[in-house]
Amino acid sequence: MNDDGSGITQLTDNSAYNTSPYWSPDGTKILFVFSKEGSNDRIVDLYLMNDDGSALTRLTNGPAYNLLPNWSPDGTKIAFQSILAGNQEIHVMKADGSGESNLSLNPAVDTLPFWSPDGTEILFTSRRGLNDEIYVMSADGSQQTNLTNNPATENAFDPWSPDGKKIAFTSDREGNNDIFVMDADGSGMINLTDNPHSDWFPKWSPDGRQIAFLSDRDGSVDIYVMNADGNRVIRLTNSPGDKTYLEWSPDGTRIAFAYDWEGNGPHDIFVVNVDGSGLTNLTNSPGDDSAPDWSLR
Repeated sequence: MNDDGSGITQLTDNSAYNTSPYWSPDGTKILFVFSKEGSNDRIVDLYLMNDDGSALTRLTNGPAYNLLPNWSPDGTKIAFQSILAGNQEIHVMKADGSGESNLSLNPAVDTLPFWSPDGTEILFTSRRGLNDEIYVMSADGSQQTNLTNNPATENAFDPWSPDGKKIAFTSDREGNNDIFVMDADGSGMINLTDNPHSDWFPKWSPDGRQIAFLSDRDGSVDIYVMNADGNRVIRLTNSPGDKTYLEWSPDGTRIAFAYDWEGNGPHDIFVVNVDGSGLTNLTNSPGDDSAPDWSLR
């Protein structure tokens, strides 16, 4: 759809679940997860199509569950999570599905791969101890390094600052979920929220000056924005109901998100300005609408 909610166009039309769409960096293609009950097992594979829904191409071909894809910054490769026989590993392949390889090669749970802005490293979450920790590795799978190394549970979703110098993540190391930031080598760790309530899902603004996040500090789960140093916290929404999948607009002026605004039904896609004004329901449909992703064009 257009960014004002107009021009909604259905791109896929099949009996499977088609979820988690991700625009290619050049805005010409859409990567997504295809999930369907097969004759013997559930099929979960990655597919690619043009931005008009044409040229549908299957990139992975089981028997593993393949999901959580992430484009390399130059659009030539895709990192993703592959699950086979209960083991979750980080894989990478070329954008046409060729050259697939297992990068993490570890019996532990490895998940949530995210490319660094310069494409030289991949950040991921691993359960190689008794808890989730944040790791980084070179783009070829070498030099796997634990950045957090703490008995707390920590995870990172879309964690890199735009310049690649900082990493934002969620940790319960101080008794509840807070948002932390650290240098890309794991040093200089700082608790940005330091609040007795839960704060999670940090998302950097395109210019790296702000971080949006979710918090229940005021009684309901709402969207907040703070400066990258944790100062000047602004509450953007003030209402009950589930909010998730925060995504900044490319110009950094708005945030799109999925919102169950009635509190007991499916989600719609909303947008809000970064000062909290202009809250708008873009989809307003009886179906469940989630996982928004802005095009860069």
